[in-house]
Amino acid sequence: MATDTTKSLEDLGALAGGIQEPAAGPVHVQKLDAHGRAYATGKRKNAVARVWLKPGSGRITVNDKDFAEYFARPVLQMLLKQPLHAADRVDQYDIFATVKGGGLSGQAGAVRHGISKALTYYEPELRSVLKKGGFLTRDSRTVERKKYGRAKARRSFQFSKR
Repeated sequence: MATDTTKSLEDLGALAGGIQEPAAGPVHVQKLDAHGRAYATGKRKNAVARVWLKPGSGRITVNDKDFAEYFARPVLQMLLKQPLHAADRVDQYDIFATVKGGGLSGQAGAVRHGISKALTYYEPELRSVLKKGGFLTRDSRTVERKKYGRAKARRSFQFSKR
């Protein structure tokens, strides 16, 4: 019989070199480029937006135009500002974005996704607020491809009996 038997979990922990604390999950750190900006890519439908975020007066520029000029519809302008309102950072950051592909609605969604990701890179503690609002989730809905033997993706050709 061995004389060094462990009688409790504390004895077992002492033998293992102390009790190890479980990992708390991924630790998010600030990601900035050489100019002190946060960079992120946002996507929606066929649109891809590259977004740079830096501290400033709240100016938003999309493809070298003011965002209100580029996205003329008020709904799209509101969509763009949603993550900033949710994080309560409306006039604290200057945002510069370039967006390609898709239509205006998809481009606005891509810029919104990019702004949300860039905010989390600049201020990692905002991640929970933006995730709860659904701003960090990439909307994966895209246009369904056209199938052979069909007029469009699902639409059939007109049927005639004779």
